[in-house]
Parts: sequence; C-alpha cells; structure tokens
Amino acid sequence: MTDSLTATRRFYDTIAKDYEAHFGDTLAGRPLDRAQLTAFAELTGEGTVADLGCGPGRITAYLASLGLSVYGLDLSESMLAIARREHPGLRFEQGSMTRLDLADGDLAGAVCWYSTIHTPDEELPALFAELYRVLAPGAPLLLGFQSGEEPLRLDRPWGHPVALDFRRRTPERMTRLLERAGFALLWRTQRAQDTDRGETAPQAFVAARRPARPGLGEHRDAARPCGPAEQDSADG
Repeated sequence: MTDSLTATRRFYDTIAKDYEAHFGDTLAGRPLDRAQLTAFAELTGEGTVADLGCGPGRITAYLASLGLSVYGLDLSESMLAIARREHPGLRFEQGSMTRLDLADGDLAGAVCWYSTIHTPDEELPALFAELYRVLAPGAPLLLGFQSGEEPLRLDRPWGHPVALDFRRRTPERMTRLLERAGFALLWRTQRAQDTDRGETAPQAFVAARRPARPGLGEHRDAARPCGPAEQDSADG
C-alpha cells in the first residue's frame, strides 16, 4: 500500500465516529448534488455499480434508493463499520480503488464522491486507467470533488493526532486527465460553496463515460498512465 493510501486509511479510521456525528445527511438541501447522482443512475445500464471511497455509506444508500445494484468500497474499516451498521441491507467491502479486485469491464458504473481528493497528482493517471479498465464499454463514471488550485491541510481534526491533505482541482483539469485515460466527457459543472455548512471551496462534478466502441473519445491506451512529460501537458 502506498504512503498516501496508508495515511488516508489511518486518518479516517481515527476520525470515523466524529465524522459521522458532524456530517449528517450530506445530500439534504443540496438539489444539484442529488441531480448529479440521479442523472448518473439514469445513464447506468444493467449490472453492478461501485461507490468507491464510500465512507459511512450515505451515497451508496442513495444510489440504491434510485434502483441501482450498488456496493461500497473503502480503505477505512472504521468507516465501513458505520456503513454496515447504518445500511445493513447493502454490501460494503474494504479495498483500494487504485487496485480493484475486478475483471476488465465488470462494472456498469462507478462513483468517486469526494474520494479522489486524497490522491496525489502523480497518481491520478494510474487511478483513471484502473477505473477505465473495470468499467464496461458505455458505462459512466461520476466524480465529485472540491474545486480550486490550492490544497487544504486538515490537521488534528476534533483533536485527533492525525493530518491529511485535501487536494482541490478544477473541473477542466480533471476532464483533461479523464480524456487522456480514454474517457469521453458527459458533463461537468460547479456550484458555489455552501458557507452555512462550512464549505470552504466551490464544489465540482464531472461525469464521463468509457466509450461504447473503441476509438470514440479515446486519446491513448487507457492502460498506460501518462509519463512525466505527458503529465505536465495533461495538467496544463
């Protein structure tokens, strides 16, 4: 496991109970956020959908309420314990979205709802290549993340002796990286930060699709991450 994955798992294992207590229903009062997930669900065909980086399982449960056959995956066993307690009828597994135990084309769709925000810049091309690999042709991918250029360092949340970087990226930059991995853009949007709920940055959403036929929207072999020079070009 990479250093970034180890740090992320430790952080969320440590803060899981406080996170659940302070962040309630993240979709309540946020119609644009719900609209992203609803549109994603309508584009998803028959088959299994993965909520990657599911945390306490709220997005997994919302996708299930939309009729999807969905399971959640997360690094943190403490987060998964909450998810299993709160949503006993759903399946939750421990694992990393950077190396999925899935065959090529297994998934009918995937959601990364604020779970790419801890992935270092240099690891994003490999992550998107892995997501491309496990999605079936035509299957959609939805990303939610904090928009911006500068990362946020969260140190000692609720007094716990842990710290983690929350990486902010622009929708345009994420689109370029997805297209280099072979995805075709479906939509991208951004909403203003909700200061009443403590948001400190605009919130962005990007949806893309693995093309149904080879050659549509593909800029490179999706299994080959960008090299350093290509990464600089992709990041613009």
